[in-house]
Amino acid sequence: MADAAQGGSDPEDRHIVALATGSFVGALGLYMSIAGGWLAVSGGSLYYLIGGLMLMACGVMLARRHPAATPLYAAFLAATLVWALYEVGLDWWQLTPRVPLWFVIGGWLLLPGVCRALGTRPSRTLALVMILCVGTGLATLAANPHEVAGKWDGPYTPAPSGLAMAGADWPDYGGTSAGQRFSTLDQITPANVADLELAWHFRTGDAKNGGDPNETTDENTPIKIGNTLYACTPHSILIALDATEGTERWRFDPKIQSPVGFRHFAHMTCRGVSYHADPVAVSNNRPCASRIFLPTADARLMAVDARSGKVCEGFGDHGQIDLRRGIGAFKPGGYYSTSPPAVVGNVVVMGAHVTDNSSNDEPSGVIRAFDAKDGHELWYWDAGRPEDNSPLKPGERYLRNSPNMWSIMSADPALNLVYLPMGNQTPDQWGGERTPGAEMVSAGVVALDVRSGRMVWHYQFTHHDLWDMDVGGQPSLVDLQTPQGLRPALIASTKQGSIYVLDRRDGTPIFPVAEVPVPQGTVPDDHLSPTQPMSAVHFRPEPLTEASMWGATALDQLWCRLRFRSLRYEGPYTPPSLQGSIVYPGNFGVFDWGGVSIDPLRQLAIVSPAYMAFYSRLIPKGSDDGRREAVSEREGEQRVDGIPYDFDMGPLLSPLGLPCQAPPWGYVAAVDLRSGKTLWQHRNGTVRDNSPLPLPFRMGVPALGGMVSTAGGVSFLSGTLDQYLRAYDVATGTERFRARLPAGGQATPMTYQDARGRQLVVVVAGGHGSLGTKTGDHIMAWALPKEPGQPAR
Repeated sequence: MADAAQGGSDPEDRHIVALATGSFVGALGLYMSIAGGWLAVSGGSLYYLIGGLMLMACGVMLARRHPAATPLYAAFLAATLVWALYEVGLDWWQLTPRVPLWFVIGGWLLLPGVCRALGTRPSRTLALVMILCVGTGLATLAANPHEVAGKWDGPYTPAPSGLAMAGADWPDYGGTSAGQRFSTLDQITPANVADLELAWHFRTGDAKNGGDPNETTDENTPIKIGNTLYACTPHSILIALDATEGTERWRFDPKIQSPVGFRHFAHMTCRGVSYHADPVAVSNNRPCASRIFLPTADARLMAVDARSGKVCEGFGDHGQIDLRRGIGAFKPGGYYSTSPPAVVGNVVVMGAHVTDNSSNDEPSGVIRAFDAKDGHELWYWDAGRPEDNSPLKPGERYLRNSPNMWSIMSADPALNLVYLPMGNQTPDQWGGERTPGAEMVSAGVVALDVRSGRMVWHYQFTHHDLWDMDVGGQPSLVDLQTPQGLRPALIASTKQGSIYVLDRRDGTPIFPVAEVPVPQGTVPDDHLSPTQPMSAVHFRPEPLTEASMWGATALDQLWCRLRFRSLRYEGPYTPPSLQGSIVYPGNFGVFDWGGVSIDPLRQLAIVSPAYMAFYSRLIPKGSDDGRREAVSEREGEQRVDGIPYDFDMGPLLSPLGLPCQAPPWGYVAAVDLRSGKTLWQHRNGTVRDNSPLPLPFRMGVPALGGMVSTAGGVSFLSGTLDQYLRAYDVATGTERFRARLPAGGQATPMTYQDARGRQLVVVVAGGHGSLGTKTGDHIMAWALPKEPGQPAR
């Protein structure tokens, strides 16, 4: 190559250099001409066809050492630069697949040796165009087209509230049953958070093994009561740690079992556990006076003594309740609780994960309540018949295939209400057989009276959901300052990007929700809602266009453009189709189970929206496409029993495995809850752990896992696809601290005060199978190096 760059030592070498250069440029032009012609016929940009023809002509001229070859290439590069700026402006990552490949070739053509081989002098015209390209690149460094710069500057007016807030302890998955993911601790501030250091590091010993499903995930957020931290692992092992030292006190292994092993499970995860204490029993120092409720991967609810780690024999059947009762048959792993139950007074409320897109005859998604002391069933609520929770008759079972609630509930003990973020009636992409009850309450929030299970109110966020827009995030409760005075609010984040702000007493919207017309036209045996409810508070993305397509180079970007043109897309809620449709936001969700963090003192919501496009296609049963027998074996394709279609779905990726839509793919942001406006928004995360080389480019990557905020003015996030715990200044969103994690941190952090008076921040880093992050078994805690002596607020 060095000899080639010098132009060779004789005419034959020079001829070889010219022929090789021309052949390479011509081959690129041939690909662009063919694919670009296809794109043009499909209604796409003419640039690739015209540019490909120019490159082909240039390649021929270079091979023949024609003096017009370099000026022609300069014209092509100049046209490319103008076209790129017209399409995407000064956006560095959008310009990357459009210009750099051609810039590198231009640099090659300016090398003195190559010029000698071509029989020309270095082209001043090409050099000038190259300088313009460099200037454009430098100009993009000053442009921030995706950023929202703002600052919270008050008022800091703590409002009186009947809602408990986490402080020295973190007694619930979301801090408290209100699900705010907020702590009143204020030792850690934007001024000192950079001084955080690792306080302790614990290894659970429970990591993914060869017999586990792909989606084996450590999404756990521990809880902390007194000086004990309680965490669960993917295999449902419950571990109690000394909250100050991070040393193990005890562990309880429920020894989960499956008749066929765990490989065929859809998921293997435990997001958290719950706590209950009987004050009288605690005062009398009785066994199991305080207990941990542990959901297991083989569909049991277990009660374990919080002090000793022994089973509470008086609960259920010798310490456990078999959650399979009354739900009928299911495939191994097709039913169990991945999330902690809600505990309200002496009532334990359980939901469950039900396998998506396997058949139309799956277990019931029934919600059940049990007595916290002895485990007897108090009531049930079945979303398939939401207004009837009368007791089952002997031999009767819960309604098959009713919508489930797999995520985390919140509760307001003062109102005696528990709030359910609802899923859908499976399957997701076809709804021709859904029941009226399921149509009424799925993909929304339902409020139940915790004493009786009676439905008090419901609000649906997606009508007749065909896009897997189940509500993943725990609803967050806050007393909201409004022009009408203080209102008890519920804030629900959703996959489609809307954040619904409702009065938690009756479900009335506090911020406007508009029914907006959406695309129509689906398969004949299904139907669509003509409108969908969209909130005025939202992080919904701009609709995709062909120009939104991306790639590492111009070549795979062209492939993504062709893919975009081959699929049906008419904006949000484009229905599934036989042709194949783009789903954007995709079912990964703008917001998923991580939810949002609410700062009730500053009246802010701190969020981490993510943006990934997916595709979905309906495959008619019996269609002669040569793939029917292999549908369950192909990546993205799923056999669905009992309905007229199978499904093909997955992320919209280039042949290189990169997202087809341009970055950023993830942000951190803040919403002023007084106005509903986005206060600040910044790209978040790098591709260090998701590219062949560990490149620390801050492109903005998705995060799976929520945030936690503090009265000290700091928010923490660990769920980004790169392996970091980050801390942000709540006022501006500025990143103030970053700590490297040994595995993926796809969990929500938590914070508490230990026995020495230190504020600790704890992260579980175990990785996520579906996202491909590094797996592990780590629980890690950070604290300031010196004991500040400042008490918890």
